[in-house]
Amino acid sequence: MKFEISNDMFWKDGQPFQIIGGDLHYFRVLPQYWEDRLLKAKALGLNTIQTYVPWNLHEPKPGKLDFEGIANIEAFLKLCHKLDLLVMLRPGPYICAEWDLGGFPAWLLAMDPSPKLRSSDPTFLKLVDGWWSNLLPKLVPLLYDNGGPIIMVQIENEYGSYGNDKAYLHHLVNLARGHLGHDVILYTTDGGSREHLEKGTIRGDAVFSAVDFGTGDDPWPIFKLQKEFNAPGKSPPLTAEFYTGWLTHWGETIAATDADLTAAALEKILQKNGSAVLYMAHGGTNFGFYNGANTGQDEADYKADITSYDYDAPIRESGDVNNAKFNALRKVIAQYSVAPLPSVPSDNGKAGYGPIHLQKKAFLFDMFDLANPTNVIEAENPLSMESLGQMFGFTLYMSKYASKGGRSNLFIPKVHDRAQVFIACPSKESGAQPTYVGTLERQLHNNLTLPETKCSSNINLYILVENMGHVNYGPFIFDRKGILSSVYLDGETLHGWKMLPMPFHNLNEFPASNPITQASFSTFSKMSENTSLVPAIYIGHFSVDNSKLIKDTFLSFNNWGKGIAFVNEFNLGRYWPLRGPQCNLYVPAPLLKEGDNTLVILELESPNPELVVHSVNEPDFTCRSTLKSKERTNMGPELM
Repeated sequence: MKFEISNDMFWKDGQPFQIIGGDLHYFRVLPQYWEDRLLKAKALGLNTIQTYVPWNLHEPKPGKLDFEGIANIEAFLKLCHKLDLLVMLRPGPYICAEWDLGGFPAWLLAMDPSPKLRSSDPTFLKLVDGWWSNLLPKLVPLLYDNGGPIIMVQIENEYGSYGNDKAYLHHLVNLARGHLGHDVILYTTDGGSREHLEKGTIRGDAVFSAVDFGTGDDPWPIFKLQKEFNAPGKSPPLTAEFYTGWLTHWGETIAATDADLTAAALEKILQKNGSAVLYMAHGGTNFGFYNGANTGQDEADYKADITSYDYDAPIRESGDVNNAKFNALRKVIAQYSVAPLPSVPSDNGKAGYGPIHLQKKAFLFDMFDLANPTNVIEAENPLSMESLGQMFGFTLYMSKYASKGGRSNLFIPKVHDRAQVFIACPSKESGAQPTYVGTLERQLHNNLTLPETKCSSNINLYILVENMGHVNYGPFIFDRKGILSSVYLDGETLHGWKMLPMPFHNLNEFPASNPITQASFSTFSKMSENTSLVPAIYIGHFSVDNSKLIKDTFLSFNNWGKGIAFVNEFNLGRYWPLRGPQCNLYVPAPLLKEGDNTLVILELESPNPELVVHSVNEPDFTCRSTLKSKERTNMGPELM
C-alpha cells in the first residue's frame, strides 16, 4: 500500500487519485454519532476525511492525558478506515478551528516564563515535543503505508498568516519524521497569496504545500502559484480548505452561503482534476466551553463564537442532509467519482419533548460561602484565571471599599471577557445577597457607576468574570482571562483581593463534585424572587417515555438571558438569546435516557419570567439583538 505524489498528481497504490474530502471533527460530534456522520460524508461523495487534533482536549492539565470518549481519536480513525475513508490529519500543535486558544491548552498561559506560542522558543518546543511524543506514536499503525487510513499529516496550520519562524517549522518537520518515518506525506496549508506562501511553506520536496481560498476566487491562478512553492512534479492542485460556509460570532446574523454558487465553485476545481477538501463537510457543535473567539484590529475588539458550529455545511449540525447545499454538492461530486455514490441516509428523527418547567435551586453565590470561602486565592492585585489554575468558565473576584456617601466610579481597564458587578453591605440584614450593579465587556468602555450605598461597614465588591473563549486566530492569541489590570475606584487603585474559581465542568470531564451535581441533588431553602439579576442555578426535569423513541432535540432559550446548560450533567455549551443569533441548543439523542432527564442551567442575568425552557424539534438562529439596550441598562436598585 502506497500513497505518494509524482507528476503533479496524487497516486494511491499506483493509480492516479483525486482527493474529494471534507473536514469532520471527531471532537465536535458525540462518538455514538461518528458513524452516522461519516456515512453521510460518504454519501456526499467524499473519499477522504480531514480532522484537527486539539491538544487542549487531550491534555487538559499538564501530564494528564485523555484519549477516551469523545477524545478517542484512535477509535475515530479506525472507524474511518472501516468505512473506507482516507484521512488527512492535522495535529497542529496549533489548529485554529474556531476552537478555544486554537487547540493550545490554556495552562501554557499560566507558565512563568510564558512560552512564546507558535515559535522556536525552546520552552515552547519542549512542550510540543512532549505532546507529540504522546500523540504521534499512536498514529504510526494508522498510516496508509502501514495498512491504516492516514495519507497525509499537516504541519502547523496557516502559519503564513501568523509568523515567519522557519526554525519552528523545521523543528516540527523533524519531530514528525522522527515519530512517523520518512514515507508519510507531510503538508502545510496556507492562504493562496504569495505573502502567505512565502512565510508558511517549507521549500524543497520534504513538505507538500497546499493552499486554501474563498469560493469566490478563481482557483487555477492560485494553483499555478502553489506550484512555485513545491518541487517540480510535486504540486498536485489541492485546496485543503474549500469553504462551504463560514463561522458566526454572537451578535451577528447566522452565516449562510449560496448552495449553487458553492457547488459551481467546487466544479471549477474538480473538472480540471484538482483536489479539494470541504471546510466543513460537517461542522458539529462547540460543546462545553471549547468555542473560540476572534479579534479585530486590536485586542479589545473581541468576538466570541457561538455554540453551534453548523457552519452552513452540507451536513448540518444535527446531521441533516436533506438540504439544498448537500444536494448541489453531491450532484457535482457524482460526476467526478470513480464509483457510483452510496445512497443518501435519511435524516435522524427529531422530537420536541415539550415545556420543561424549572425551579430556582440556588443563587450562584449561595453555593459558596462568600464570607469564609474555601479554595480562595488572596493577592494584593487581581490575578489571571490561568494563574489560578482555571482554564475555562468563571472566577469571582472579591474586594471591599469604604462607604463614603455619593456614587463611585469603578474602572477596570482590562477585563477578559465579561464582568458582572455586584455590591453588598454585610452589616445590613439585606446585605447577605449581593445586588447587581452592571456589566462590563471587553469590547466596551469599562467604566461603571456604583450607586450610593449607606453602610456602617465596608461595602463588599463582587466581580464575576466569564471566560467566553480564548482567541484562536491572529496576533492576539496569547489571551489570558479574568481581570488583567488594576481595578480603580474613583481613580484610586483597589487592593486586597480574594479570587474564587468556580469549577463548572467542561466537555469530557466528569468530576465528583461541582455546582451542577450539587444543584441536582441538593435541597435549598425557599428564596425571594425579586433578585432576578443575580446569577442562579435552575433545575427542571423532562421525561422520555420509550427508549425506542429517544430522538435528537433542541432546547429553546427564548426569553432567557445568558448562561450555560447541562443535560444529564453533560455541558451543552452557552446560550445567549439576548445577543443572538442562536436561540436553541442542540441535544443529541445519546445524551438522553428513557424516563427522567435533568436539565440544569446557570442563568447569569435575566431568567424567563415563566421559568420554562421548551424542547423543540428544530434549530433556530433568528434571535436578534433587540434587547441589547436592556442588557446595558440593567441597573440594580440603589441600596439604602
